[in-house]
This record gives sequence, C-alpha cells and structure tokens, in this order.
Amino acid sequence: MRNPKSNLEQYTVVGQSIPKIDATEKVTGSAQFLIDIELPNMLYGKILRSGYPHARIARINTEKAKRVPGVVAIITAKDTPLIKFGFMKDQLPLKHGKVKSVRDEVAAVAAVDEETAAKALELIEVEYEELPPVFDPYQAMKPDAPIIHEEMKSNTVNLPFNFKHGDVERAFKECYRVVENTFKVNFVTTAALGTMGCIARFDERGDLTVWTNTQAPFEYQKDLGEANGIRGSRIRVIQPKIGGSFGRGMDVYPIDIITVLLAKKTGRPVKIVFNREEEFSASPTRQPCIFRIKTGAKRDGTLLARDAELYMDNGPYVSWGAFDARVMMATVCGLYKVPNVRFNAHVVYTNNPYSGTVRGAGNPQSTFAVESQMDMLADELGIDRLEFRLKNANEPGYITPQGMKITSCKLGECLNAAASRIGWKGRHKAGRNRGIGFASYFHVGGGARVFRSDGCGAIVKIDDFGKVTLITGATEIGTGSDTAMCQIVAEELQIPVENVQIVNDDSSIRPWDVGTHASRTTFIGGNAALLAARKAKQKLLEIAAKVLEEDVTNLEVKNGIVSSKIDSKKTMPYDTIVRRGHFKLSGEIIIAEAFYDPPNEMQDENYRGNISVTYGFGTQAALVEVDRDTGKVSVLRFVSVHDAGSVINPMLAESVVQGGVAMGVGLALTEQLIVEQGRVMNASFADYKLLTSLEAPPIEVQFVESSDDAGPFGAKGVGEAGVIPTAAAIANAIYDAVKVRVTEIPMTPEKILTALEHRQ
Repeated sequence: MRNPKSNLEQYTVVGQSIPKIDATEKVTGSAQFLIDIELPNMLYGKILRSGYPHARIARINTEKAKRVPGVVAIITAKDTPLIKFGFMKDQLPLKHGKVKSVRDEVAAVAAVDEETAAKALELIEVEYEELPPVFDPYQAMKPDAPIIHEEMKSNTVNLPFNFKHGDVERAFKECYRVVENTFKVNFVTTAALGTMGCIARFDERGDLTVWTNTQAPFEYQKDLGEANGIRGSRIRVIQPKIGGSFGRGMDVYPIDIITVLLAKKTGRPVKIVFNREEEFSASPTRQPCIFRIKTGAKRDGTLLARDAELYMDNGPYVSWGAFDARVMMATVCGLYKVPNVRFNAHVVYTNNPYSGTVRGAGNPQSTFAVESQMDMLADELGIDRLEFRLKNANEPGYITPQGMKITSCKLGECLNAAASRIGWKGRHKAGRNRGIGFASYFHVGGGARVFRSDGCGAIVKIDDFGKVTLITGATEIGTGSDTAMCQIVAEELQIPVENVQIVNDDSSIRPWDVGTHASRTTFIGGNAALLAARKAKQKLLEIAAKVLEEDVTNLEVKNGIVSSKIDSKKTMPYDTIVRRGHFKLSGEIIIAEAFYDPPNEMQDENYRGNISVTYGFGTQAALVEVDRDTGKVSVLRFVSVHDAGSVINPMLAESVVQGGVAMGVGLALTEQLIVEQGRVMNASFADYKLLTSLEAPPIEVQFVESSDDAGPFGAKGVGEAGVIPTAAAIANAIYDAVKVRVTEIPMTPEKILTALEHRQ
C-alpha cells in the first residue's frame, strides 16, 4: 500500500504495479537456472569433505577411486596450485596440511555422472590426526586455546572494527536510567531454493567460461582468476536465472575454484551443484554473534550513551560475513540519535561453519539488540515506547556520529503509521496474553561504498523497430530490479515498458558493476539506466529535428510519439524517426552509455564517512499471542511501514518487503542450524524449521514516500529492509504479552517457557 498522494502521480510508467518482466518464463518453467544447464561432453563433480573439525591430513589415497569406471579425474591439494584466496588469504580450495572444519574440501572427483562421482568419493582413503577443536568464540580467544591458523598466532582475526564518539563514560554517569544486556543470535542459513553451484569450460584458446549464480560477477571474475592463476580478461562469467541468493553470492567459494580446476585437468566442461544436504552443511551462514550492549538516557527520555561489544563466530575462514560488523556498528551508532557511542567487535576464528553475508548484512542481529533495549529503557523511564522512539528518531539534516548524513527521512511518520495500523493504545492494552511490539531500522538506501567504486554502467540502444535494449551491469536476484530499471528507461523515453528488454547475464557484453548488495540495485543501476536513457532520448530528438525540420528545443516525446510543441503537423512515431535516420541522414545509430558512481564516501580508518548517498528507514509492528502452557508464539498481525523514497513499482516493492518479513519471522521464532561439534545436525528442510506459507502471518505493507533527490525518480533501496527489524518487533511484542524478555533468537517455545518459569 502506498500513500494516497504519491510522488509519482505525474508519471505514466514509473509508479505503476507492473508484473515482473520474467514472470511468465518462471511460472511456466521455461526459465533456465544453473541446475538446468547441460553442455555437450560435460562431466559432473563431487567434493569430499573432511568430517573432522580440526585435524592434520596424514595421507590421502585415491587409487581405488581412480579405478571406478567413468571416473575421469581426481584432484587433491597436491595436484593444484596452492594459491590462497579470500579477504585474509586464509583459505585453499582443497585443503593442504590440515582441515579446520567438517566441511573442509580435501578431494574432488569428475566423472561421467553424479552417481559415479559419488561412488568414487566413498573409495578415497584419508587418514587424519585429530587436533583439539574450539567452537566457542569466548574460549577461542583464551591464551591456551588451540590455534586454528598457526601462522596468525591468534584466533582473533586482525579486523579491528572499533569506533568511539564522545565521552561515553561521562555520559553514562549523567544518565537517569541505564539498561545493560547480552543478546545472542544463532546460526541460520539462507535457504535459497537454488543451491550453490558452478559450471566451468575452457575453450580451444584456453579461455574460461563460467556459469554461476554469483551476484557480483565482476568481483567474482577477478577473484576467481586470482585463485586459479588466470588473467581476469580470459574469464567470461554467465549468470543464469538466480533462484534466490540473499547475499550468499557475494563471494568466491571453494566449489567455484574446484570446478575450474577439474575442467582444466580434464579438458571438458565440469558441473558441480550442491544437493540440498550439501547446501545446508556447506553454504555460508548468517553470522552467529553475541552482543553485550548498554544504553542510557536522561529523565526526559533523551538518549545519552550506548556501548556495544560484539563477539562474532567467524568460523575458520574470513568471508563477507566478518565485514558486516561495519553494518552492525552503523545501527548501534545511528539507528537513533545517540551523542556518545562506543562499538568494539571481536571477529573470532573457530572450527564451526564459516559465515557469509545474508540479507540485512548483520543489521537484523544488531537491531534485535538495540530495539529490545529501546523498549526496556522506555519502561525504566516510564515513557510510552512509541513516544520514546519518536523523541530520539532520525530526521533530515542529522549527521550520525560516524558522519552519515541523513537527507530524506520520514522515520517519525513510519513510527506513527505503524502504531496507528497495529492499534497501539499504550502499554499492556492488547489483551490477555497478547502484546504489541515495535522496532525500526536504519539501512543504506543509496549505495554503500565498501569498494573504491560503488558504480554501475548502463547502455541503452534503440533499434529500427522501436525495441529498446537496456544492457546493465546490475544483477537481478529475484527482487524485481530488472523490471524497475525497465520502467525507469520506459518513463524517460516515454514508451511502453513492453518495448524495453534487459540484458545483464554475460560479463563479456554488460558494463561493469560492483555487485548486487546493500539494497543498491534500483538506486545505483536505476540511476545509470536513467542517465543512459536520457542521452539516448537526446540523440533521438536530434535525429527527429533533422527529419521533421524543426529545432530540437521545440521537440518532445510522449507516448512513443515525437512531436513539435509549436507545430502540431510535425509529428512522427519514435521508431519511424529511427528508420528515417538511416536512409535520410546517411545512418544514425542510437546507442548511449552512462556510468553512475554516487557521491558517497569510503569510511576512513576510524570508520567515519558518509557511506551512502541516502538511507532507508522504517518501522514494523507485531501483534502476537503467547500460549503460556506451551510457549508457542502466534503472530496475529504484522505491519511493515517503509520510507523507501518514491516507489518505482508498488506491487514488487510490497512483495519484496513481505518476503523479508517472512524471512524475519523465521529468524525470530523457528530457524536455527543446529551445530554440534562443528557439524550441522539438521541439514534438510524436514528438520530446519523454515516458516511455511501456512504459518506466515497477515502482513500489511505501507510506503511513506519521501522522494529522495538523489534517487532515480526519487527512489531509495528497500530490498533488505523487510527482514531487519522483524525479530526485534516480535521480541518486544512477546514481552508486552507475558512480561518475559527473551534475549536469544530464535525465540523458541522452550526458551519462552523457561523464561516464564524463571519469572514465576
């Protein structure tokens, strides 16, 4: 649902609820995902994993496996270049010397089919010398803990995510009330329908083509080349349809490099795609972490100080997940106006599974802690929880302690709208065993400069028949960004959206983009598309000026017709103009390109800098009912209100938010990878408690549009927003219902019953 008076009423295509441009091929089954692709003469790969959380590799014998009919190649670390990869260069695709997790890759097989490859894996003999493992980040930080990377001398990763602003100690002394708690978030997975995988093929020139469900193809191209000793210019990356990614596709993983190594060794295409059990056991997880957080306020409810200490279980290798501590820092420092803040993060190596970045990029974890304390502190102060948030809410012109500049911001309106729609009438008035909880979010909405460039390229071509092709670097991962960008181009050119097609699946054709992450695609990719379309429109009008013999300043395009604003007889369809340009003007081709790199900033060594051009805000409200006998929580209603600027496609934006909320409810109440001794114990949909459609609550979505000046037609990013405050809102609603505070998610019936027993 959008505001009755939308900012986009003057437009014809932008602001309309148009179905996804790829909807038909997806619902009919004609869309090709990675698992559907078959190449001539292709082999199929399987990976042997260690099964030990920490052990030295004493011996590997592959002789029996090599004799299996249909096996073409078997590789171990000794057969491959020992090129370490990853952010900290702390990982090998096939492990050498020792293994550091149960999912560590020790050998790989390429065979004529998957069954043969799996049979060969069973015959590979590996002898290990077990080493003492460490699974708890606190224990891993102790001086006598087993060292996972001996060359690093410590299990604390050398990533000092530390920030301080103001005089925190003095501010706490001046506080009227202070709350201090520890919050914990456990392992969860993306549960993407499309599992991780890769297809690699070398051609006769030695050039490599890779089919993969990455969401950052150019970074992938660079990192894959470095890990294999291949120049990036000799690598072509093709993206099939992506069956969900949620941040998982931001990195290069051993499966990608191993597939390339097997293809190189065999001289044939090789395909490795995880089955569902492998996806649960070996794909990157959301970062499990422990938050110790302290917040204080004045008697009148003005926040004065916040101090947070984060302990993140990194697993044995650094992936994107470790760097999401920066997002957690931004939430601690900037979700509400706090003049004195301190944030320290400890990223710790353990022998558990290693994490990646997952939708929200650490923000759901930090928001759970911050927003739980906002309720607790409001109660300590005797202030209405809604009023307490409104008093400290961000507003236009505010600059956070980290230097993030708030431009468009309607957080106050979002808070009031959520309260109104959920029926908030003050504390403890929802009914017996029922409660209402609020939580807001603060997230990048106009890019996120974590690389030197945060830009995206776009090319717009208009052909003789009026077909417009947008070639963009931006990757569609299921959010509908392709459709939104086609609407932006169609609006600028004033043509029907069905006349616009998009091409963005081949790195050899598309322009550069840093990757789909940080809710940036519609904003960054959309701005690039808008600039390119604007240039193409100008070229079209310049040709029309010659064809119609009219000054270009007097021409305009409306509904696909080029016409003079002063002479009604001078009019012609835009596709006719293009054709006339060919034979009347000795050939005029309309192709325009643009590159949009937003005016945001890299953070300095002290984590200060305006990392995004604009920021997204919103508030969620949950009405829950708690069964005191079983501990079961039922979410009866859920309201999700967002300031996402001007909404390019309300239907798709609403569906993205609904999906995020459903993901957030699962995170809050049911989802957890059970990890024991470093091993995932519930590696199936039967045992991993994913929220089903029957369990999803009624979700009401509203957009409070703010029309950001920097966004394409005023838009801001909203792709991750739905999941960020959900767990916090539900936690606060549970407390409102039965007066117990659960500080660990998922908030299972067992935890709620235990809390109720302790309260009694």
